[in-house]
Amino acid sequence: MGKFLVAVGLLIAFAGVLIMLGAPIGRLPGDIYYRRGTTTIYVPITTSILISVVLTLVLSFLRR
Repeated sequence: MGKFLVAVGLLIAFAGVLIMLGAPIGRLPGDIYYRRGTTTIYVPITTSILISVVLTLVLSFLRR
C-alpha cells in the first residue's frame, strides 16, 4: 500500500510540473470540444487514454 501511495503522489507531482511548464494536459489532439451558443461539451478521449496507459505502466511496475 505504501508503494502505491508514493507512486500516486509522484504521478500527481509530475502532472503538476507539466502543467506549470505549459504542457497541454487536458487539451490534447483527439479530445472532443464542442461549443455552440451557451452550451459547451468537452470529452477528453485522448487524455483519458494517456492517463490509462501511464497508470497501467506504473501499477504493473509496482506489482513486480
